[in-house]
Amino acid sequence: MADQDTSQEKTEEPTEKRLQDAKKKGQVPRSRDLNTLLSLVAAAISMLFLGQMLIVDLFDLMTGSLAFDLQVIKNPELMFEQISRSVAHGLGALAPLFALFVFAAFLGPVAMGGWSFSLESLAPKLEKLSPIKGFSRMFGLQSLVELVKALMKFLLVAAAAFSIIYFSISELINLGLMTVIGATAKAGSMLLWSFIGFSSVLILVALIDVPFQLWQHKDKLKMTRQEVRDELKDSEGRPEVKGQIRKMQRQLSEQRMMDAVPTADVVITNPTHFAVALRYDEHGLGAPKVVAKGQDFMAARIREIAADHNITIFEAPPLARALYGMVELNREIPASLYKAVAQILAYVFQLKDPSKVRPQKPTAPGYFDVPEQYRGETV
Repeated sequence: MADQDTSQEKTEEPTEKRLQDAKKKGQVPRSRDLNTLLSLVAAAISMLFLGQMLIVDLFDLMTGSLAFDLQVIKNPELMFEQISRSVAHGLGALAPLFALFVFAAFLGPVAMGGWSFSLESLAPKLEKLSPIKGFSRMFGLQSLVELVKALMKFLLVAAAAFSIIYFSISELINLGLMTVIGATAKAGSMLLWSFIGFSSVLILVALIDVPFQLWQHKDKLKMTRQEVRDELKDSEGRPEVKGQIRKMQRQLSEQRMMDAVPTADVVITNPTHFAVALRYDEHGLGAPKVVAKGQDFMAARIREIAADHNITIFEAPPLARALYGMVELNREIPASLYKAVAQILAYVFQLKDPSKVRPQKPTAPGYFDVPEQYRGETV
């Protein structure tokens, strides 16, 4: 029972598949404080680089819109035309600012959880109407954190606003004594510093909120041990599918092995139960290599292919069993079998040379210099 209770507790970190599935459903970490901070930073940047141009455009818009010609007043068509020009002028002046705000609005969510668009997250959910779940959300950890963040934001923003007003009170009073252009420019400068001040204090809030939202997102997606096992089983596939895949892989491997048989120099057999094809590069530095090996049916196929390609088939039961059992496919033979294999290869290469007298087949006792467990009766 204790093991069953443990398996039902969500103690396991979410898998990559779980995170991807949640992202498809629109469940990604989001931080409203980060979005607010980026919006304020965008406003500060726009005021810093576009403030002078924006103030001039707005000043021209105000003077042009508030100054009416007598002909415009008497003619409604001209009035509509002037209003249209004023609206177009205002939108053109504010367009860079709007573009920067839109960029900041997309940058925050993408930086937190990546791009995600899901219609499923827009669908109404009946569980949100549940009073029990509503109370749990009201008195849960997230509500407590939101309350702490709200109080922190209020205190920090209030402190920043008080500091800005305190150090700028004399300049605010003098705005009434300045010209319209000068007062507008001064107000824009004060607004810029206000945005910078508010952005600075919200950095502290964002540094707390962003890690918390990332942790909370993963905590919500935590899995039980049973869920992890079920997902692993689903991802690996059903046993019959895995068996079919292994069968296909084995068939492909066997086909590649059979394709390598024509490249062999000799096939050593048992003579019926085992067959091992060896290839030796006379100009290389390595030892002879096993390019194909098989037992029973596969051994018969290797012998058939070797016969079709005029490859020497040499009966040596102990050596064939030793090569089959000791050497993996595409690996070099061990040093303990060098002497036995060397005698066979020397005999095979002499057979391939028509200028030489037909050599005598090796039968010396040293030829059977193989480990004791591979020596036995010829099968």
